[in-house]
Amino acid sequence: MLSPTSATFSANSLSPQRGFHSPFTPQTGSTDGSFLPAEPDGEDAKNPFSFQTVPYVAGTGNAKNEALGRRKGHKYRHSSIHASHMDTIFQPPPARRTPLSVPSSLPMPTRKEMWASMTSNQTARLFWCVCHFIIAGFVQFSGAGSLAMTALSRLLLFDAAGATVCVLVDVMSNFEVWERSSIKHPFGLERVDVLAGFGLAVFIAFMGLDIVSHGIQHSLENIGHHESHSPHSHERASTASVNVSSLLSITSTLASAVLLKNHVRIGRAMRVELIAGWGRIFGNPSHFLTLSTSVMLLTLPFLSENAFTACDLVFAFSVASLMIALGVRLGTALASMLLMSYKPASQDKRAVREVISEIETDPGISAVEEARFWQVHYGCCMANLKLRYRNAASGYGDEMTRIRQRIMSLIRQRLGEPRGLRWEISVQMAAEKD
Repeated sequence: MLSPTSATFSANSLSPQRGFHSPFTPQTGSTDGSFLPAEPDGEDAKNPFSFQTVPYVAGTGNAKNEALGRRKGHKYRHSSIHASHMDTIFQPPPARRTPLSVPSSLPMPTRKEMWASMTSNQTARLFWCVCHFIIAGFVQFSGAGSLAMTALSRLLLFDAAGATVCVLVDVMSNFEVWERSSIKHPFGLERVDVLAGFGLAVFIAFMGLDIVSHGIQHSLENIGHHESHSPHSHERASTASVNVSSLLSITSTLASAVLLKNHVRIGRAMRVELIAGWGRIFGNPSHFLTLSTSVMLLTLPFLSENAFTACDLVFAFSVASLMIALGVRLGTALASMLLMSYKPASQDKRAVREVISEIETDPGISAVEEARFWQVHYGCCMANLKLRYRNAASGYGDEMTRIRQRIMSLIRQRLGEPRGLRWEISVQMAAEKD
C-alpha cells in the first residue's frame, strides 16, 4: 500500500547522457528487479570487439618469429640494459701502458761466453788460482808427517777456493745479469756470491773438525802398546819440506790478498774487531790465520823429536779450533744475509734501535708503525719504514720531503758509512687522522 504502482522516474535517467562520453550500459534495472534489454545501437553494438578468424597454415611461424625477434631486438636496443652491456662490450682500445723499466728476465751467460768475455787480467788471475791449488796440494803431500802442515794445507785450499770465487765474480760482472735487477732476480745474481761464501764457511769448519778427529786418533794410537788397524805415517817431516811449504804458503797468501783481493768481502762481512785495525791483509781473519800458521811452522825444525811431536799436535789443535771458529763466525754472518735479516756491527749492536728511537723523536712523526732492516748481499742493504706523520702548516709535500730526507740521511750516516754499505730506503707515510 505504501509503494506506488508505477515508476515515478524515467528509466533513462539512471544512465548518463551520451554527451558526457560515459561507457554504454547494456542493461537497465526495472522497477520489479528485472533487467530490460538495452537498446541496440547499430552493428557495432552487437560486436564491440574486432575479432577476426584466421586459419592456421603450417610453415608460416618462422617469418612471424623472425619479425617478433626483430621487434624485440629493436626494443632491447633502445633499453637501458642494452646500453650498459654495449658499453662494456664495445669499448675503445685501452691505452698502451708504458713498458716497465725492470725487465722480466735477463739472459744467462754460458761457459763459452764467460771465457770469451775474460780480459787478460782475469785470465792471469784464474791461472794464479790454479797455482794456488797446486801449492795447497804440495803442502798436503809434503807434510804427511806433520798434522800442523796438514792443517795448513786445508787453509791454503780454503784460500784457493776463495780466490777462485773472486775471479768468477769478476768475470760475471762483465754481464748485466750480475748487477741489474729483473723480475726473476730482483737483486741480480750478487746473492750467489753470498751463497758461495756460506759454502766456504761450511767447508772450513768441517776441515777443522777433520783435523781434530785426526789428532785424537793419533793421540789414542800412541797410548798403550797396541797396533793400529790402518797404517799411518808418523815420521817427522823434513826441515826442507817444512820450510818450503811455509814460504810457499806465505807467498801465495800475500799474492792472493794483494793481487786478487781475496776474501775482502768475506772479511768485511764478519769483521773481527780484535784485528780490524791491522790493515787490509792482517785485518782479514783468513789471511791472518794462514800467515800466522806458516810462521809458527818455521819454528818446528829447530825443536827436538819429542818437542816436535808435542808442538806439532798443539799447533794442529789450535789451528783447527780457529778454523772451526772462523767457519762458525762466517757462516752466521752470511746466513743472516741469506735469511734477509740485518746484523749490526758487534761494537754497536743497538744501532738499529737507536735509529728507530731517533726517528720517533722527530716532531713531525707521530708513530713508527713498521721498520724493517735487512742486508741483501755484501754491498747493499734495504730499509723499509711505515710511518704516521702530523699535518703541518708548511704544506703536505714540504713536510713529507723533509721527513724523508732526514730519515735517509740518518740511516746512511749511522748504518752505511762505517761499514761501506749502500742503503736502499723506502718510506711509506700516512697522515695522522683526528
